[in-house]
Amino acid sequence: MVLGGDGTLLSVARLIKGQDVPILCVNLGSMGFLSEVTIEEMFPVLEQVLDGDYLIDRRMMLKAEILRQGTCIKEQSLLNDMVINKSALARILTLEVRVDENYLTTFQADGLILSTPTGSTAYSLAAGGPIIYPSLSSILLTPICPHTLTNRPIILPVDSTVEVTLRSEERDAYVTLDGQVGLPFLENDVARIQQSDYTVPLIKSPFRDYFEVLRTKLKWGER
Repeated sequence: MVLGGDGTLLSVARLIKGQDVPILCVNLGSMGFLSEVTIEEMFPVLEQVLDGDYLIDRRMMLKAEILRQGTCIKEQSLLNDMVINKSALARILTLEVRVDENYLTTFQADGLILSTPTGSTAYSLAAGGPIIYPSLSSILLTPICPHTLTNRPIILPVDSTVEVTLRSEERDAYVTLDGQVGLPFLENDVARIQQSDYTVPLIKSPFRDYFEVLRTKLKWGER
């Protein structure tokens, strides 16, 4: 059981990687988009779980690697996203992106978000990215405030390998993993993203479906 908010779940997802342990998330935070079960529903849901009466919502993860001069300096599995961005006073970043070693484009932007379908309703959504149904398998690229207005979010196949290289002389760029782990991103550093071997088995709430969560938590579709 995970008692807390979405950030608590993200940290637990990293801790249990490789262990096929169903997670029951009870929302004690503010948004609780991933933690669907309320505190009032906790005991009724727990009784069903203990009786074996529950369904699993299996969420894909991404494996992120940060390479500096060809050496991997950080590797981590992600449930939500990897974000490359700049500090408040830094210049626009130049980010060269390759997909399966094929050149995609060079973003001139404040940053770039690489996310799972689960992460599509987090920072990516705020940056203008689409909502992706969480059971779909894909990788979403969303530029942050791109200087070229034709640069739009793109959804890639889940078996893609995406490499992002910083091509600008920038000392105030950072890469953030699931919003909780960050490190400097230097010129010619490479951020590599691909599907992780791990998944996160979330116990589904019997009281609401995904679309109800969209409507109630994000006010989706309201005027």
